[in-house]
Amino acid sequence: MLTKFATRHFSSTASTAYKVSVLGAAGGIGQPLSLLMKLNHKVTQLSLYDLRLGAGVATDISHIPTNSTVTGFGPEDNGLAKALDGADVVLIPAGVPRKPGMTRDDLFNTNASIVRDLAKAAADHSPNAAILVISNPVNSTVPIVAEVLKAKGVYNPKKLFGVTTLDVLRSSRFLSEVAKTNPVHEIVPVVGGHSGITIVPLISQTNHKNLPKETYDALVHRIQFGGDEVVQAKGGAGSATLSMAQAGARFAGAVLNGLAGEQDIVECSFVDSPLYKSEGVEFFSSKVTLGVDGVKQIHGLGNLTNAEEEMVNTAKETLIKNIEKGVNFVKQNP
Repeated sequence: MLTKFATRHFSSTASTAYKVSVLGAAGGIGQPLSLLMKLNHKVTQLSLYDLRLGAGVATDISHIPTNSTVTGFGPEDNGLAKALDGADVVLIPAGVPRKPGMTRDDLFNTNASIVRDLAKAAADHSPNAAILVISNPVNSTVPIVAEVLKAKGVYNPKKLFGVTTLDVLRSSRFLSEVAKTNPVHEIVPVVGGHSGITIVPLISQTNHKNLPKETYDALVHRIQFGGDEVVQAKGGAGSATLSMAQAGARFAGAVLNGLAGEQDIVECSFVDSPLYKSEGVEFFSSKVTLGVDGVKQIHGLGNLTNAEEEMVNTAKETLIKNIEKGVNFVKQNP
């Protein structure tokens, strides 16, 4: 039986007042993500940082009447440290977006430096926070954050997450279009990583196990490369920002629910995982149960079809290279 994602059973034993910091809050993802976090009632302090317009976005969002205070910071006056101080959850959407023809890996050189520097600041000023990495390429940026935290002596694998939730959202939507169903009721685990062929939707674990091969192949391809649709549709003027903001807010909400002691909070995420460590795959996305300490349980993949097994094997090969790229970047650019 498939566990429902982000099921919520409230427990009153843990605090439900949290500080959330968004790093890159004035960007295409950062602004709608900040808005959505302002609407989350567990967030009592919302701290927004960007190189420019952080204070402006904070002022704009602060007018929304939910029970949280919003503060905005820029690089001046030690703003990044102030934004991070005491944070429970740190969201990192900072970086440059994809342009037509670019893969997530093409973003690496620019975004790797940004993520490394933000990870250093988080290690110094919010070492106990759950860190949610949105900046692409996630398969490499999450290992970058891990290496920085290790170097600073504050690495907690239970509190580092690569946000792959957009793949889950797309899977629900695209499958519903094929199956002519309500996407709200389509729950699709997505495992592997967060780019192209590393994205493995487990369609066999839904109610639509017997799709015609041509339909299935087209669906999987659309899920894996759905981001390209947005880049092309925006004519090079942007990438998936609004859907990614919703994905980030959903996952952040699930993390907050876990921290608050709610039970059976399950989402997919790219985490430090034991599933394929023996094969050299240090990070892997699968269903995880979230709790008061971050990751409470990492779930296995369950029964897979031959096609899914093949996709997982292909994903592992690519992930080893992606992860190594992130680790090597920190070694060469500490």
